[in-house]
Amino acid sequence: MSGNRRRKSRQDTPAETSGNDAPKAKSLGPLRLLADAARKYPGVVGAALVALIITSAATLAIPSGFRLIIDRGFSGEGDISRWFQYLLLIVVIMAVGTAFRFYFVSWLGERVVADLRVRVNRHLMAMPPAFYEVNSPSEIASRMTADTAIIEQVVSSTVSVALRNLLMAIGGTAYMFYLAPTLSAWLVLAIPCVVLPIIWFGRKVRNLSRASQDRIADVGAMTSEVLSSMQIVQAFNQEDRERDRFRGAVDRSFEAASKRIKVRSVLTFVVMTMIFGAITLLLWKGAIEVTAGNISGGTIAAFVITVGLVAGAFGSLTEVYGSLLRAAGAAQRMGELLDARPTIAAPERPQALPVPPRGQISFQNVTFRYPARPERAALEDFTLIIEPGETVAVVGPSGAGKSTLFQLVERFRDPQAGNVRIDGVDLTRADPADIRDRIALVPQESVLFAATARYNILYGKPEASDEEIWEAARAANAETFLRDLPEGLDTFIGEAGARLSGGQRQRIAIARALLRDAPILLLDEATSALDAESERLVQSALDRLMENRTTLVIAHRLATVRAADRIVVMDEGRIVETGDHDTLSAAGGLYARLARLQFDDPVA
Repeated sequence: MSGNRRRKSRQDTPAETSGNDAPKAKSLGPLRLLADAARKYPGVVGAALVALIITSAATLAIPSGFRLIIDRGFSGEGDISRWFQYLLLIVVIMAVGTAFRFYFVSWLGERVVADLRVRVNRHLMAMPPAFYEVNSPSEIASRMTADTAIIEQVVSSTVSVALRNLLMAIGGTAYMFYLAPTLSAWLVLAIPCVVLPIIWFGRKVRNLSRASQDRIADVGAMTSEVLSSMQIVQAFNQEDRERDRFRGAVDRSFEAASKRIKVRSVLTFVVMTMIFGAITLLLWKGAIEVTAGNISGGTIAAFVITVGLVAGAFGSLTEVYGSLLRAAGAAQRMGELLDARPTIAAPERPQALPVPPRGQISFQNVTFRYPARPERAALEDFTLIIEPGETVAVVGPSGAGKSTLFQLVERFRDPQAGNVRIDGVDLTRADPADIRDRIALVPQESVLFAATARYNILYGKPEASDEEIWEAARAANAETFLRDLPEGLDTFIGEAGARLSGGQRQRIAIARALLRDAPILLLDEATSALDAESERLVQSALDRLMENRTTLVIAHRLATVRAADRIVVMDEGRIVETGDHDTLSAAGGLYARLARLQFDDPVA
């Protein structure tokens, strides 16, 4: 089930990653990823720090203002309004500094997250299709949205609050010692009572935060999966079942969040009790000192306000620490995507493919096993040479290895033995981008993007002109219906082309391949699920597409098989028969049986 697949993607490291199980966040170390991103903007970081320092200094100066008002203003020493003006100036400076700090820090948070999303997306674009077979795309999307939202909050708010409170705690503690060394010493003795619970509870919060994020990712992945399959859900009347399954995922997410909230609540209770208990005791002792005349009323007032600021700073740091741990978990999940390494990459010095291209494809003694099924070879000592301009149809039962040929030719995978060559160049020595530039693909199920018809056709050649687009559309028998669309080429065709019929989607895919004008065509014959009229139009377009190209066809329909220069019959990863339709039909072997079952006798 999909839920199992999602859990596997988090717990089992795919072949493309470093090979070790992803560790749980045990520290704030993953936040280095954010620090590295912020270093790109030293000016903004510097401005934020200056505003932060000014704000913290102004805040710490407030107790000094009250001390002057009480000790000098109330005693008649000078004009009391002057001391109130001094206090008002401090408040203005604090407000202005806070506004600037908010702007710079918020801008930095948005910028860092935007850069991180772009960086992760760029990295994901380099991952081969095998990566997405073991890593759920919907969960990756959740990491790109939910996790980055947490990171954005931390960078634009939490880090700023943490630094401000750290400065307040340090500066306030120093000022406390200046005002009343003895009282401050007693207060310092109480610090271990606050720090030790933070450390102990912090570990629990960190692990629970990671678990909570995983459950949220499950909800996002399930939502994406079900919504994209809504037609099947409703066709089988499984709405109630999917509602229950979603409710279960939400409940698990809530339970994980509740555990985290409970632990953080206990942490806050313990810390705040310790802090304000210590403050109460110190105030009692301070009152005794004032009564004895050892310190002034203004000094004890300033001391009390400063202790309150320091206590608030330490109390806030407990909350900040929990948020930072949660962000560390999110940053680690993003880091796991960045740490994944593609198994398919260009060599340091790639070998150039010959120019002009000829289009020869060669499989030499190829053996390939999928990592998920290492005990069974998808291809076993497979050898096949397809000459330039030749059309070769590959037929065989399901699991014979037909689709694996496409995977190897496009270098989405590399064989464990033997080699695959295009125009004499071993594909493992070539740049994958150069290889794919010479190939056009028409899959059985057309893949279209939720965009305009123009955007989808231009995928074959982004720089093509309108004239070239219409020429390709005309050759693909797509011109008529494209011109009839409400906005022509600029009509939005819906998610996966949902606003088009199956035949129309296939003809757009063919137009895309025609526009690419590549010397090699990989055709997973796309007519098996179409009605007779659509099949005729698509088949006619395919015939034009195959002209003067080396074509490797996974054949499902007899029309394509008969038109092929050669038919290759596969079974269990090997070639068992080769020839034309008439010869193979007369031989009475596997092809004759497949032709009888799949083509000539649909009832069978």
